[in-house]
Amino acid sequence: MKIDNLFLLFAAMMAVTYIPRMLPFVLFGDVEFPPFIRNVLQNLRYAILGGLILPGILLINEDPAFGVIGGTVAFILAYLDIDVVFVVTGTIGVMALYTLAV
Repeated sequence: MKIDNLFLLFAAMMAVTYIPRMLPFVLFGDVEFPPFIRNVLQNLRYAILGGLILPGILLINEDPAFGVIGGTVAFILAYLDIDVVFVVTGTIGVMALYTLAV
């Protein structure tokens, strides 16, 4: 692939991702949403993230308890507002102990 085509491809990908992210700010920047809609929009990212992660948690291993325990530990550590590095390493540590115990 030529460098010119590669640059054009990167520019097109940047435009495709930038425009949908900026449109809400431009169109709804001054709009004040009702509290219910504001709460729904604030919690939407967590619902989407949960929907993306949950199937992986249940299907990561033949033993469904493996994923459920790992997901529960990660959720509890994240809920305690621990830094993400410690959430990941803590979950890996608990899963290593679970693997050794089983």
